[in-house]
Amino acid sequence: MDKRVKWGIIILVGAGLIGSGIHNFTPKENEELNEASPTIKTNKKKSLNVNAQIIKPHLLTDQLFVSGKLMPDEEVDLSFETSGKIIDINFTEGSFVTKGQLLAKVNDSQLQAQLDRLKAQMPLAEDRVFRQNALLQRDAVSKEAYEQVKTELATLHADIENIKANIDMTELRAPFDGVIGLRQVSVGAYASPTTVIAKLTKITPLKVEFAVPERYARQIKKGTRLSFKIEGRLDAFDAQVYATESSIDPETHTLTVRALYPNTNGELLPGRYADITLKQNEIKDAIAIPSEAIVPEMGKNKVFVYRSGVAQPVDVEIGIRTEAEVQIVRGLAAGDTILTSGTLQLRTGMPVVLDNIN
Repeated sequence: MDKRVKWGIIILVGAGLIGSGIHNFTPKENEELNEASPTIKTNKKKSLNVNAQIIKPHLLTDQLFVSGKLMPDEEVDLSFETSGKIIDINFTEGSFVTKGQLLAKVNDSQLQAQLDRLKAQMPLAEDRVFRQNALLQRDAVSKEAYEQVKTELATLHADIENIKANIDMTELRAPFDGVIGLRQVSVGAYASPTTVIAKLTKITPLKVEFAVPERYARQIKKGTRLSFKIEGRLDAFDAQVYATESSIDPETHTLTVRALYPNTNGELLPGRYADITLKQNEIKDAIAIPSEAIVPEMGKNKVFVYRSGVAQPVDVEIGIRTEAEVQIVRGLAAGDTILTSGTLQLRTGMPVVLDNIN
């Protein structure tokens, strides 16, 4: 092969390789990126549909919601002070009884016999004292003899009172007005001081017992009014605090409180749970917004405000909280339009469209 032809082929091949390399390393336009760019640009400008609320000052009531229970004003397990066979039961289960009413009795025949014997000795003992006193006036008997018969009469009186006290212990009487429950014994049963005859409950008035967190301890005082509801009843009942515990529970960090509800007609029974509402403070013309409008961020609270079609964050300082609202102490003013939905998606300067304005 001719040298000229040989070198010509080599030159052509080298030129081809160099041209291919230049083509591969030359920047090319990314068609997929060009197609996606308009979409990205559009998304950046896309607005978010949200709900808003115009701030209007209004009355805000600081309320505390706790659970409690209804308790009887007085309650006791009735039992005899002595032992013996029950000979009579004088109450109807579930009925109302009055203070001092005889409810049941144990056998006291032996005590009655002792009482009769002592009473029979009374006339003779009194006559001895009378005669000894007459003789003493005439110096016919010593003063010592007179004091002796006088002491015997006093002892007899004491023995009679002791027997009467023992007889009283055989009688079970109501210590207060109330409703007596189911009896646990029958006539003929042997009762002792540990035997429960029935439960007596005073349900007028009723006590409402509940506990409040320690931060509210100073605000709950005697005379504080509250309302409570019970399951199955739509209406609320009013009660008034009459006492608080002397100290805060170190384990639960709560203060136990008791209130009184008159329960004049006895419609409510003790033992039921109650949902209690305590009104703490009433703030007139308060700046209050829905709780969902608050966005916690790094130890601060902020709210998004609608301004010129976009969302702008505003740092706020909050006050009291209610079940649905939060008081704003600083950061907002009457007339501001706050965004109440989509708060987690909002960003500074993001365009927004208001769907509903309250």
